[in-house]
Amino acid sequence: MADVGEVLMSALSTIRVPKPGDRVHKDECALSFSTPESEGGLYLCMNSFLGFGSQYVDRHHARSGQRAYLHITRIRKAKEDDSNSGSGHPPKKKPTRLAIGIEGGFDVEQDQYEEDVKVVILPDRQEVTSEDLATMPDVVRERVSLSMAGIMAADSVSHALQVQQWDGEVRQESRHAADLKQLDNGLKIPPSGWRCEVCDLQENLWMNLTDGKVLCGRRYFDGSGGNNHALLHFQETGYPLAVKLGTITPDGADVYSYDEDDMVLDSKLPEHLSHFGIDMMTMEKTERTMTELEIAVNQRVGEWEVIQESGTTLRPLFGPGLTGMKNLGNSCYLNSVMQVLFTIPDFQNKYVSNIDKIINEAPSDPTQDFKTQVAKLGYGLLSGEYSKPTTDSGNENGASEPRGDQLGIAPQMFKALIGRGHPEFSTNRQQDAQEFLLHFINMVERNCRSGPNPSEAFRFLVEERIVCQQSQKAKYTQRVDYIVQLPVPMDQATNTDELQEAERRREEGDTSAPTVRAQIPFTACMAALSEPETLTDFWSSAVQAKTTATKTTRFASFSDYLVIQIKKFTFGLDWVPKKLDVSIDVPDTLDLSALRATGQQPGEELLPEVAPPPLMTPDVEVKGILGSHGNEEDDSLYSPLLSPVLDDSTVSQLCEMGFPLEACRKAVYYTGNTGIDAAMNWIMSHMDDPDFSAPLVLPGCSSGPGTTPTESLSEEHLATIVSMGFSRDQATKALRATSNVLDRAVDWIFSHLDDLESMDVSEGGRSAAESEGGRDPPPGPRVRDGEGKYELFAFISHMGTSTMCGHYVCHIKKDQQWVIFNDQKVCASEKPPKDLGYLYFYRRVAE
Repeated sequence: MADVGEVLMSALSTIRVPKPGDRVHKDECALSFSTPESEGGLYLCMNSFLGFGSQYVDRHHARSGQRAYLHITRIRKAKEDDSNSGSGHPPKKKPTRLAIGIEGGFDVEQDQYEEDVKVVILPDRQEVTSEDLATMPDVVRERVSLSMAGIMAADSVSHALQVQQWDGEVRQESRHAADLKQLDNGLKIPPSGWRCEVCDLQENLWMNLTDGKVLCGRRYFDGSGGNNHALLHFQETGYPLAVKLGTITPDGADVYSYDEDDMVLDSKLPEHLSHFGIDMMTMEKTERTMTELEIAVNQRVGEWEVIQESGTTLRPLFGPGLTGMKNLGNSCYLNSVMQVLFTIPDFQNKYVSNIDKIINEAPSDPTQDFKTQVAKLGYGLLSGEYSKPTTDSGNENGASEPRGDQLGIAPQMFKALIGRGHPEFSTNRQQDAQEFLLHFINMVERNCRSGPNPSEAFRFLVEERIVCQQSQKAKYTQRVDYIVQLPVPMDQATNTDELQEAERRREEGDTSAPTVRAQIPFTACMAALSEPETLTDFWSSAVQAKTTATKTTRFASFSDYLVIQIKKFTFGLDWVPKKLDVSIDVPDTLDLSALRATGQQPGEELLPEVAPPPLMTPDVEVKGILGSHGNEEDDSLYSPLLSPVLDDSTVSQLCEMGFPLEACRKAVYYTGNTGIDAAMNWIMSHMDDPDFSAPLVLPGCSSGPGTTPTESLSEEHLATIVSMGFSRDQATKALRATSNVLDRAVDWIFSHLDDLESMDVSEGGRSAAESEGGRDPPPGPRVRDGEGKYELFAFISHMGTSTMCGHYVCHIKKDQQWVIFNDQKVCASEKPPKDLGYLYFYRRVAE
């Protein structure tokens, strides 16, 4: 033991006690998904507090020289049978809170463990127990004991993420509550017998807390609910707060702020109700709260049952490529997307085939390295090491028994890294799988400056052809995209009679009326995408005036893999978000060859390259025009003193729809004052931008007089964009247009390809348009191209009323067998619900 003591004494200077703010990774290996429950346990570096599985701890010792590690092993205790089949245990409670991981919320099972902790000295893996420490010199015993106690007492990083419990009922105090204006109109509200003052509805009624008006609530996506009269009243009066009648009890009530567009708290609710003669202390609940309604919807039979293939005994699957992912609290959107991506060879080859090289080149803190964590996730999904049935140990026979579900992996480090700094993906709230897919692709783009870029598998070019109806001259532009968004033409439903009959019965109050799902042909969705769109406020450079034009969208290239999003999430006529409940006969094979772009037609004249009227104040002498039409050599046009003249009426109309003022100003500015339709389209395309509500910043306005095009620009940012296939001049323009913010510059450059065509890109300083015949196009994004014939290999489905709630599941075709990935459960699919998907993934059919 003396030898071990001497070794421990020599390593004493590297043993630290965790301080507040130290990240302690004691639940998961930094390079694999080994945990204290895994075979061999987890070795925690007692200096950096990074955890390593048995297969990686020697590597860390060799690279860092660290010798002292805290070895943690856990064995799961056997669970008591909590089923209701004669065991005497009560059945699991139905959820009463729209929450995860807290009392009354959706059930999250917690395992119980027996834990063993000791110090291990490398390279010989000599073990030191607590009993051994007692025999060592005081200085050794005290330092090591304090470090062990501090590590075990510290919250692990994964635990800190888990305790950010999602609670859909947490509400903020309304900013209107403290000094709410209430009219002295003498109105007194009876304790029952309420009706909407406009349409006589007797349920889903809301009383405005300013004037006491009793009106019906919003119409839900399925046609039930109210007729929006309470919302319309707010739009007419601006009175912000309303309370849901029937939910008032001595403990509170549902209060909604139309101005803040959320359920809120009103600390003065008793006083506000008393103003209209309502005594909270005597009221009884007669209606379901909004939380209860949403829970009911989230558990509704139909979509949930079908998509999860409930009611069928599904055969569990195990092995390579069949690894489940634990739900970290509303992380099913991430689980579904990553399962699909790692079935694609580009992602497998980039990250999994090179995992040894990636790990060997990993920085000192691998938990913060994008490439390492993506490779770790990919290997975890594909290797099969974690695709094993979980077992209970310690039963009365002393044997281990399979539990039926998978061990799986918990992508905690990956989720923390991929969401860091993002306003939505850093939270534990539910998110849109399509938005996450684009976010992850964006991160891959930024982190693939050298070597293969797997995002190229999805990248394709879109050609937009706009024809001025007055001059018949055309304009062609191209942009990069990664996803095809298919509209859902509800008027093309093939079961209109059934839908109308169900609607009629609901309106008559028939509670037994069945829920009928609209049947929409896939061909109708494709037609809605490909047919010409009419532009009513198009500014034609040929006639120098606004006129009508038609816009046709086609594929300028066909990517290796095609993602199709069914645009189920939309807005009603009252701008209330809703989800379309539709069934679409999505085909197994797809031929898009007929949608190939053809470019300029023989004999077709192009619209002159003349800019529209400038959006400038009339008293400013303008040498160029803001935006993409200006003189690139003249910095004066970027002066922050210049301000655009925006169409106030269009801005006002957008604001009245409930969009933030600055977002409305940007929409009008970036669409060149071309009308409400164009501005509305801009808003719908940019609602999810992180800076959607940020103040309008004119392109390049951060540049001061006399600056050079590259002054103050990050060389690293420039190199990142150039690595994507763009010229340095183009990268400079993108960064200057977005205040040198890389994320925004990448988004900007992919959405302004047509603006880049007139840039100086040749070494001689001439633009492509000025070069001989203009035949050489400027450098642009690398795209793959081939036949437009595809086959379906995966789809992601969503259950619930909006992207902010519900659940995601994915189905993937593996070896001609459909497999359902429902978080930790991986099973052979019996009836893949291909008609109810949200995101569909196709691959090019090999010739």
